[in-house]
Amino acid sequence: MSKLQWGIVGGGEGSQIGPAHRLGAGLDGLFEFAAGALDHRPEAGRAYGQTLGLDRDRAYGDWREMLDAESNRDDRIDLVTVATPNATHFEITKAFLEAGFHVLCEKPMTMTVDEGEQIVRTAAETNRICAVNYGYSGYSLVRHMKAMIARGDLGAIRVVNAEFAHGHHADAGDADNPRVRWRYDPSQAGVSAQFADCGIHAMHMASFVTGQQVTRLSADIVSCIASRELEDDAMVNFRMDGGAVGRLWTSSIAIGRQHGLTIQVFGEKGGLRWAQEQPNQLYYMPLNERLQIIERGEAGLSPEADRTTRVTIGHAEGMPLAFANIYKDLAEAISAVKLNRACDPAADLYPRAEDGLRSMAAVAAVADSGANDASWVDARPPMFR
Repeated sequence: MSKLQWGIVGGGEGSQIGPAHRLGAGLDGLFEFAAGALDHRPEAGRAYGQTLGLDRDRAYGDWREMLDAESNRDDRIDLVTVATPNATHFEITKAFLEAGFHVLCEKPMTMTVDEGEQIVRTAAETNRICAVNYGYSGYSLVRHMKAMIARGDLGAIRVVNAEFAHGHHADAGDADNPRVRWRYDPSQAGVSAQFADCGIHAMHMASFVTGQQVTRLSADIVSCIASRELEDDAMVNFRMDGGAVGRLWTSSIAIGRQHGLTIQVFGEKGGLRWAQEQPNQLYYMPLNERLQIIERGEAGLSPEADRTTRVTIGHAEGMPLAFANIYKDLAEAISAVKLNRACDPAADLYPRAEDGLRSMAAVAAVADSGANDASWVDARPPMFR
């Protein structure tokens, strides 16, 4: 089968996330970078798109021009990635879904729960794939962790402990830095700052590896830097529909922490621990046995892990390759739709619009609980209750 056609909205010159998407989409030769609206400044976007190799007529000035033109092409893109500022995700994603395109949206998928429910319904009505880029779920050993839990290696899951804590916003002197300030401004960030930015990655990871969904939560949130309207630190306790108890800490003022995404799962027969900054090792402690270190790329791993490893054992695979695994999943899923066949189960792991919706419901629940003395609240979207 020929390469699938791929386009991106946002992710232009100087973007933090754009290069990771371009690397991820192109790594396995499954997608051709064919179209883009890369900048909110039309001429800059057109120029940068051509610099990256786009044909002049497919380096667009804005997403509406791209949507209109691609909708009328015989060789229209198969997948569009939405990598624009958070507040624009809903409008762009919905428009492309309604026009019949498959979409990969950066997180958060929307700004509100209602918008999230609209996206889920639109994807179902149009029969289009809508994925959300929880890219850390693409790491090979995260996939293996999920497979181990699913096959019962840990037995019934008792406790999940997730963290995403860094210290990059710990300087109160950054109060007027525009790259930091907007994150704590409700008019731009919505009802949550740190939890919506990083905490939802940790919560998604907890659900992804355990196969359980969060039903209710209690959140203690605080703005450690007094000038901030939204939280820069949060501790969230949660319960899951399979019986697991969850603990989640997320912070942007944890000086000395760099990235800080870690996940630990404790079951009746063993425990697992994985950290994004050391992604090649998964620590496994079976009950009453010795600690085992599982290495990415070693023999005898699950099909889910084998499918998502590319370089030999002992060499690092980082975030762009994790993104590439999400794109590899999507290429398989889109090809299955095109050819009217079943998707490879080992590839059917990309985060869905439903995951993005659950995240927005959790964000709203954290804000609600935090404003009400850490009261327990329902964390499920209304349509899933």
